[in-house]
Amino acid sequence: MKVLLSILREMADLPSDPETIADALNCLGMAVESTDIVGVPIEGVVTARIVRTVMHPDAAKVTRCYVDAGDGVERHVWCGATNMGPGDIVPLATIGTTMPDGREIARRGILGIDSEGMLCSASELGLSADSAGLLILEAGTPLGVSPWLVLGIEHDVIFDLDLTRNRPECWGHSGVARDIAAHLNVEFWGPRITESSPGTDSSPHVTIEAAQECGVFTAALISNVIVTDSPAWVQRRLESLGMRAINNVVDASNMVMLECNQPNHAYDADVVRSFNVRLAKIGETITTLDGTVRLLGAEDLLICDGTSNEPVGLAGIMGDQHSEITSVTSSLHLEMAWFSPDPIRFTTLRHNLRSEASLRFERGVDPEGYGIAAQRFITILRETSPNAVLHNDASVVKTFSAPVSLTINVSVDAVEAKLGVRIESTEIVRILSSIGFVTTESGGVVHTQVPSWRPDCTIDVDIMEEIARHYGYERIGKTIPKSTVHGKLSHIQQRRRLLRQTLIGLGLDEAMPSPFVAPGDMSAVG
Repeated sequence: MKVLLSILREMADLPSDPETIADALNCLGMAVESTDIVGVPIEGVVTARIVRTVMHPDAAKVTRCYVDAGDGVERHVWCGATNMGPGDIVPLATIGTTMPDGREIARRGILGIDSEGMLCSASELGLSADSAGLLILEAGTPLGVSPWLVLGIEHDVIFDLDLTRNRPECWGHSGVARDIAAHLNVEFWGPRITESSPGTDSSPHVTIEAAQECGVFTAALISNVIVTDSPAWVQRRLESLGMRAINNVVDASNMVMLECNQPNHAYDADVVRSFNVRLAKIGETITTLDGTVRLLGAEDLLICDGTSNEPVGLAGIMGDQHSEITSVTSSLHLEMAWFSPDPIRFTTLRHNLRSEASLRFERGVDPEGYGIAAQRFITILRETSPNAVLHNDASVVKTFSAPVSLTINVSVDAVEAKLGVRIESTEIVRILSSIGFVTTESGGVVHTQVPSWRPDCTIDVDIMEEIARHYGYERIGKTIPKSTVHGKLSHIQQRRRLLRQTLIGLGLDEAMPSPFVAPGDMSAVG
């Protein structure tokens, strides 16, 4: 699971030092497997305008480009790309620049003509995987400055976390940020949401036939949508987190999932006007977004068009190819749901189809998280579709299988017996309250209401684990369990030790042969 420091810092008052954040993550049980710094400008790369291009009769695969980096000096650069022309502004790696792949830019000649630098693609600068041609910057871009400054690329840090299955809320940045904020005793804000006036009531009709598999299903109407490219910051963050940017609607959907741990799907509201959640019929098929036609079984859960009852999505896993957003989409039905983890897990195994959404549903998502997630979606969408309106009466249907809030009691004495340290009730209340648990205390017993985003906490020892994590494992200390069996040497072991001591005492050396190694192994290790 990858998380970005920039997103964490938008959600809580966290320090910018990566080591401080990494130490906190490790202390909280979210092991940091790697830390990667991205968005660091390359010294020596500047913006330059292509003044003119010339083809050489003996060099068919390269073009001679004459560029101006804003200092009035015309530089000659050989270039193998074909997507540029006079007037284009591109990144120029000047002589002496060290590129991300280790190459040092030096004067190199082709047909006896030196190249005074290198014109760069986005992939050569480490900005994206696009290597199809040069990175063309907007007209009017100032010359001689860093492309990172022009593009507004933020210096960021990617933490790759090894999450255990009992931390489902940390598959979203908000869960990670909440934990770190509690650990560092700073304020947690949550996802950034822009307040706006809601639209008129206009909710799609929702029916749930598979009540045991689907506990909560919501659908909200969003109108006045313009489908276009996402802002650059959204595209960069998605790429840093391992996802490909598609358009502003799909990208906002993915950002909400990564930030809020709330998988969601946006349907064209003119195509899918209502919803029905049901189990598949034997022999039924669906063409998922990856273009694969899948033969369904009776245990596969489907999201269907409420009018035709035809599948529009494999619930909790992937949408149907025929219901995806297009360039002419103008209104959306934003769907969010809570599906029982087991049916999702079994379907992913049957179809060998695991997605970012299914990973989260298998572990457990927040059944009450749809409100904040929808507000975050519209906040991101409005940056490119400013007149988009989120209507205020999303259809919310719940069934008997929807998770219910638990209240768990833990006593101070029980915590001491389990952890081996005395933690007073006031400290327990403070710890649990800092991570969103609603707590009260009476008579040495702490009554804890588990928040909806923590489905992993079901019994008292789960609460004790939360107390231990935020109290600090390093403060608890270590004890060696006592064995109920007294150890002793056997008669043969006693005789062997006596014989060894006697022989060594007589001046002999003891050799420990290694008979179970292959020929050459001993010499190979010295």
